[in-house]
Amino acid sequence: MAIKLTKNEQKVQKDNLKQFQRYLPTLQLKKQQLQSVIMKENQELAAKEAERAAMIGNLDDWVAVFAENSIFEESKKLDHLVQPDTVIATTENIAGVKVPLFKELTFKDIPYNVDDYPLWVDTAIVKLREIARLDALVSTMHKRVECLEKELRSTSQRVNLFEKVKIPEAKENIRVIGVYLGDQQTNAVVRGKISKKKLTGGNA
Repeated sequence: MAIKLTKNEQKVQKDNLKQFQRYLPTLQLKKQQLQSVIMKENQELAAKEAERAAMIGNLDDWVAVFAENSIFEESKKLDHLVQPDTVIATTENIAGVKVPLFKELTFKDIPYNVDDYPLWVDTAIVKLREIARLDALVSTMHKRVECLEKELRSTSQRVNLFEKVKIPEAKENIRVIGVYLGDQQTNAVVRGKISKKKLTGGNA
């Protein structure tokens, strides 16, 4: 983009440079904060995913028992007894980013006749609900990381824009205008001397 080679434009470019240099550290700090937070969130996510995997693994002991599920009538199978209803979540602000915060997972209240099921069903329902809650928590945590990573990409782009484009561009514009104004000043001095010599020579 062409710039005006004037003192006013030089001042504009210097003001821009100061603004860019003042704003850049804030962006760099936000980038570092986001990177640190994302690392922590990913560690917590990995821990919850491991907990979920372990909980599912512990169900191996129940595999033979769960096989009895196939003998139930369709309307009485376990998946009918454990039906998630609503994920309750709020939002919180992390490094300037609004992210979801998991609170609870509610389930539909499905009454059943204990006489229709073996004794292990009550325990199985509790375990299945725990796994469903962990599923909802892990899903929410993934969304948190996605929000933070999106903001990190945006912030990184701004940092690069300031570091690699805006600041170097302003510096170069200031240099070009400075050289031009310097040349103009030199030429004015030379012209003044020439005019003075001609004037002096004419009066001699």
